[in-house]
Order: sequence, then C-alpha cells, then structure tokens
Amino acid sequence: MAFTLGTLGTYVIVLFVIVIASAIRIAKPYERGVVFRLGRLSSPERGPGLFLIIPGIDKVTMVDLRVRTVEIPPQEIITKDNVTIKVTAVVYFSIVDPISAIVKVENYFAYTFQRAQTTLRSIIGQSELDEILSAHDKINLDLQKIIDDATEPWGVKVSTVQIKDVELPQAMQRAIARQAEAEREKRAKIIHAEGEYQAAQRLADAAAIIQKEPASIQLRYLQTLTEIATEKSSTIVFPIPVDFLKGVLSRIGDGKG
Repeated sequence: MAFTLGTLGTYVIVLFVIVIASAIRIAKPYERGVVFRLGRLSSPERGPGLFLIIPGIDKVTMVDLRVRTVEIPPQEIITKDNVTIKVTAVVYFSIVDPISAIVKVENYFAYTFQRAQTTLRSIIGQSELDEILSAHDKINLDLQKIIDDATEPWGVKVSTVQIKDVELPQAMQRAIARQAEAEREKRAKIIHAEGEYQAAQRLADAAAIIQKEPASIQLRYLQTLTEIATEKSSTIVFPIPVDFLKGVLSRIGDGKG
C-alpha cells in the first residue's frame, strides 16, 4: 500500500511539473504574446519576459515587433505618358499593435505585400517618366503615406518605401541618351557664345582705350617683342606704324619735287 501511494505521489509530482512547464511562456524583448482563452481574446498582449497561461484553455500567438522588409518584384507598368517600364521597390514595416495584426487581418505580411504592390502600380501609372526618374523622394513619400494609411487599422506601421530600380526599354534608353547629349551640346554652345561675347566686349574696350591713347599701341609692340624674345627659334617681325611710313614717304616725295 505504501509503494502504491509513493508511486501515485511521484505521478502527481511529475504531472504538476508538466502542467507548470506548459503554463510558462517567455517572450523576447521584441516579441509580444496574443492570448486567446476559450476562443475569446484575452487582452492586453503579454510580454516581454515570463508570463503564465492556462494549459488546454489558452492559446498563444507570438508576434515579432522588429522591422521587416518586403521586396516588390519587378512590376511592368505603363506610365502616364505611355512608356512601359519595370519598377522594383522595397517596403519597410513593423507591427505596432499585435492584437490588431492577429485579430483584424488573416495574414498581415501577405496583406502588406499585396497592398504595396497595387499602390506601386497605381502611383507609377499616374506619374510621367521624367518625374519617376528625377523625383524619387516625392514618389517614395507618396507610396509610404498611402500604404501606411491602408495598413494602420491592422496594426502595421509602414516606415519607409523606396524605389530600388527603374528599368527602361532599350529604345527609350537610346532616346534619353540622345536627349542628354543634345542638352550638353546646347550648354556647350551657350557657354562658348558667352565667352566669345565677353572676349569681343573686352577687345572693344581695349580698342577704345588705344584710340584715346595712340602711344599705348607702341607699348603693346614692345611687350610682344619681350614675350617672343625668349624663344631662340622664333623669327621676330618688327611692326612699323603706318603713320611713320606715311611721314617717310611724304619726305621722299618732297625731296624729289
């Protein structure tokens, strides 16, 4: 009889340990436990740390609160100006309300992915190609706001949406390259014309000064001779003023007369 009672006591102790072990749950710092008791929600969520449940009565679903990323695969979209492009994007989101994420939507991850995919197609379809290529930040903010507003009732916070890549058709790439080349040539011609204008303006100013002071042209002659004299292989041509030649010729003519 004593042996039977001892065996029964051992069984009771083992059963008690099993029940206690199955009643203990531990949530990591980035986890929360959503508890359902007999099918009804038991709020608030549990964790982080150790918490107890009633085995066989309570059911626990653990929710990860860390930031997750979902990559939207290349989407072939027609822009507002009828250009077909492929766009790839990344969505960063996290769970801020674990109870809503479990109770109000069947699969918050799949829902967020589908919502991001459809929103991306909608926003890109309403934008022109130049805007998509040059205004990434604005489009990213529009995507983030629309997706976040849609997922907020389900406890999902979309923090960032970024367009990773925009793939253009080969014909469109060549057209854009030609356009960029023409734009660069245009700027080069404008800069060259501006330089010519400034040079002409400076020459006109110099001519006006020389006209007021004729002796200054002699100084320019001397400076030019000084500059070319350093080159031993140079041939120096000394310019003679026209006025000097006129004076000499007039004197020769007077002597003959």
